[in-house]
Amino acid sequence: MKLPSLLTLATALFPVVTRAYTNPVAFYDLADLDVRNVNGTYYYSASTMHYSPGAPILRSYDLVNWDIIGHSVPTLNWGNKYSLIGGQAYVKGIYASWFNYNPHDGQWYWGGCIEYSTTYVYTAPAPQGPWTQHAVFEFCLYDSGLLIDDDGTPYVSYKGSTTSVATLSKDFTSIVSTTAVYTLPAAISTAEGTRMHKVNGYYYIFTDYPNTEEWVLRSTSPTSGYTLQQLTSSSNASPVSGGSPPAQGTIVQANSGQWYYMSFTWTYPLGRIPILTPMSWTSAGWPSFQLVNGDFAATYTDTESIYPSPPLTGTDTFAGTSLGPRWEWNHNPDTTKFSVNNALILQTATVTVDLYAARNTLTQRIPGQVSTATIKMDVSEMADGDRAGLAFLRDTSGWIGASKDTTGVTTIRVVTGLAMNADWSTLSTGATQASAAFTGSTVWLRATGDMLPSSDHKASFSYSTDGSTFTNLGTGFAMNTTWEFFLGYRFAIFNYATVALGGQVTVSSYTTSATGYVSGEGTYTGSTTTLPSNPTTTVSTATGTTTSPVTTTSTTGGASAEYGQCG
Repeated sequence: MKLPSLLTLATALFPVVTRAYTNPVAFYDLADLDVRNVNGTYYYSASTMHYSPGAPILRSYDLVNWDIIGHSVPTLNWGNKYSLIGGQAYVKGIYASWFNYNPHDGQWYWGGCIEYSTTYVYTAPAPQGPWTQHAVFEFCLYDSGLLIDDDGTPYVSYKGSTTSVATLSKDFTSIVSTTAVYTLPAAISTAEGTRMHKVNGYYYIFTDYPNTEEWVLRSTSPTSGYTLQQLTSSSNASPVSGGSPPAQGTIVQANSGQWYYMSFTWTYPLGRIPILTPMSWTSAGWPSFQLVNGDFAATYTDTESIYPSPPLTGTDTFAGTSLGPRWEWNHNPDTTKFSVNNALILQTATVTVDLYAARNTLTQRIPGQVSTATIKMDVSEMADGDRAGLAFLRDTSGWIGASKDTTGVTTIRVVTGLAMNADWSTLSTGATQASAAFTGSTVWLRATGDMLPSSDHKASFSYSTDGSTFTNLGTGFAMNTTWEFFLGYRFAIFNYATVALGGQVTVSSYTTSATGYVSGEGTYTGSTTTLPSNPTTTVSTATGTTTSPVTTTSTTGGASAEYGQCG
């Protein structure tokens, strides 16, 4: 008699569970991504340009539900302009960078080229930090990807006039050599966003023709012998209406063994948002993405487990004494002009009439399709001439806020028409669109935006004196959908002086909500719906291996870093 196999018995006793997940996996601006699976936990790095701290790190246990847990670059130490002192650094700073874990020394590494000239390397013992600067190369490894080979040799793919590979010292303190490995055809010579991997003895360098196509180079050597193959084209549509064809991605193998391609689609005014696509390998060893009728699908099914993360919407009451890792400043802040102590206290840090020049503007990515942010703000300690409120911040902007004139009268104002020139200097500081009298000490300010590229991109504003009944103010404005600023709109809390420093506001809550789904929370189908309740994460280090329970972090969680900030 033939006995049933163990696999047959296991399948009968424990039916295969499938999930369906939705693309994008998050309506959240997370461009220039790099994704890693380290001991069963997934980590995601993204670009931030002039926002500080920079290079956020997200964590997931299922590739679908993500949350920010820290930043690789604690502060932007590349000159005074990154602090809005004597200039500005808009659309400079952190572009596509490399991020990886080195099992040979138990350290995490991040590296990026700043302003096309110098590459900075940061390292940490854990993704939450603490991150410190490790090395500086007077050479630009632009739009780069890090592979750590089996013998511990680090290779960094990067883009210049050709696609090249740099060999680093094993301690990541120097560039040993650089080699041009492939000259791309003229039609795609501007391809960028390289990501380097090694799979089954082959070296792969993924690169994209901006905003339209994904290509891959392959060789049996890290520094020579590459051949080129196209993976996607401009005809492979985005799952987001009005979005660009997903590209500039990377690949990652899930804990089940299944491979995935994580890329992003350009969807302004929201930004560039992540798309997760199952993939396989051809018999010839080339990647093949699972498209549906030639397009990236809005829904896929697979057999991965689901581990929900904290929602990207909700309320932050600024509990404790530090900011959560979802917060990023517009340029480096003046750390003497803000504090967190169960509320956010923003003192004026700049005398200016220009929001773009004002220091200590605090931002978050906008979550969702039609998204709303509300702040509760005490304005009783504003000084004459101060402006404080809530903005939609980008190269064209608008805000609602409290405005205290030089006679001590406070009004609620909507200001629109703020705009930048092509070099990101200020073109217009805006004009008052509408105003309302105000005599209280506490006001709730609200901003709502339709963030999808196929929408009317309308931003609108309202306010309340009791937190319950809101009054619309002004007609709002149409948000910009051009790509040149790269980063999408953000919600921004600001306070600046037009006469003299000395005033302050206290923000006791920040609440976001959105219509539709915000992130790609999957749903199980089939006969089993029980979720693992307490996954563990294992981290190997030079001194051994530790296993610990996974805990859910709140919006104020994380590891201490710069600015008294978590992460």
